[in-house]
Amino acid sequence: MLANYHTHTSRCGHARGEDREYVESAIANGIKVLGISDHCPWDYGNDYVSQIRMRPYEIEGYFRSFTDLKSEYASDIKIYIGFEAEYIPELIEAQDKLLADYPVDYMIMGQHFNHIEYEGAYMGIPTADERLLIEYVDHIIEGMESGRYRYLAHPDLLDFTGSDELYEEHFTRLCEYLKSKDIPLEINLLGRAGGRHYPSERFFSIVQKVGNKAIIGCDAHMPQSLGDTETIEWGRRFAERFGLELEESLVGLD
Repeated sequence: MLANYHTHTSRCGHARGEDREYVESAIANGIKVLGISDHCPWDYGNDYVSQIRMRPYEIEGYFRSFTDLKSEYASDIKIYIGFEAEYIPELIEAQDKLLADYPVDYMIMGQHFNHIEYEGAYMGIPTADERLLIEYVDHIIEGMESGRYRYLAHPDLLDFTGSDELYEEHFTRLCEYLKSKDIPLEINLLGRAGGRHYPSERFFSIVQKVGNKAIIGCDAHMPQSLGDTETIEWGRRFAERFGLELEESLVGLD
């Protein structure tokens, strides 16, 4: 694996390991490009504290740490500093202000919630509600139209248990849109390693029909994930099985 753009840090509260350990693990396992994309903080405008993402005051240390590591290991690996974030329209303006003074290299979309997390459902919980499916697809499309995000992480996170016809209708709409914009869909290795419902064969059979490109993302929550060759090879075989063209790197970051 030459590049991974889906890497978390302990700041999110559910990942382990020091920043340096992630960089050194990537180097040891032959990765040439490492994108750091921890869960982006939000300015909620109140005293709510998320337990699944870094807090606003941690942004400064996040950039300082990886900027230093980027310089220290410049001859061994290229490091980009970014975020994974949902598209939550009512919070976008505040998030832009929060990040305005930082050199964000890129963002990927991980639509864990359609609304502020304390007001809405987590998309990974099984649901047969078509309204949630429609909203999930609509928010992703609206977010991608903004030009903020380079690709869609775990696109099959929404665990829709309703009819196959509805599933295919709405996810085909999503895949067709993403193909029209040449935005790759992630084969998420954390889902595989953690025994989750994704990567979903049901979803990627639609990806195959539409002809989208894919990208493998470790979704690393510990340094060892960057060297999990068994799971990485599984991801490649998964892509081959569905005849998917893999994007090995994100063009245009340099």
